[in-house]
Amino acid sequence: MSISFCQKKMSDLESISHHIDDQISSVQRMLDLSLADVCPDKRKKLNRELDALERLLVEFEKSVGQQKDQLSHLKALEELTGNNLESLQHLKDNVPAHLPQKCPQKENEQIMKQNQEPEVESSQQEIKSKLKSHVKEIPFITLAEFEVIPSYMKGRVPYDQINKAVQNINATAAAKYKIVHQPVKTLNNHARKLYQRFKDQETKETKGQYFVVEDDFREFTQMKVDKRLHGILNMLRHCQRLQEMRGGGLTRYIIL
Repeated sequence: MSISFCQKKMSDLESISHHIDDQISSVQRMLDLSLADVCPDKRKKLNRELDALERLLVEFEKSVGQQKDQLSHLKALEELTGNNLESLQHLKDNVPAHLPQKCPQKENEQIMKQNQEPEVESSQQEIKSKLKSHVKEIPFITLAEFEVIPSYMKGRVPYDQINKAVQNINATAAAKYKIVHQPVKTLNNHARKLYQRFKDQETKETKGQYFVVEDDFREFTQMKVDKRLHGILNMLRHCQRLQEMRGGGLTRYIIL
């Protein structure tokens, strides 16, 4: 219901009210005159004024009833609008910082298909280079997955923190394998030391796999390697995002 419509109705009621007041004043004057000796014509006029006043009162009561119905409708509409605004505000305040993304394996499959097609030697080398430089990433945890993680694993870790850790793990893997995939002669002294460390950490079991260790987190991110992080890594293992492999005094977290 528009504001202009409500204002028009209020104006109509005020107009009727003023008219009734005028009629009552007129009748009052006639009643005062009726105390004196008046002619029958004036008495008839007084009766007509009383009848008109009675009709106006009926109309006024009807208008008041309509306004009450409209007021009730507006209150219900206001309540509904308020509930919708609360729902929208809740959605706005609880939008996940990290939304699930498509797994990059499809991109690999597409490149592999292209690699199978007969092309010139330079194109094949370019495709192989893309495959080699690509680093597998962990997909973000969905809200549905987070909700079914056992409470003893989650502890007090909120939903957004586990996906923030996923983002940091992906950044760590990207930084690590960027060094691994570069020619050694192009690396500076620090990068060469890291390259050698990465190679020394590889085993037969990790061949063809992408993995990170705790020292990689310290090297490439600001993450604290503590009990909280270990709890998050355990949850990621539960959600089949990581696989833990121990050996040689190291714990390797393989990206699935």
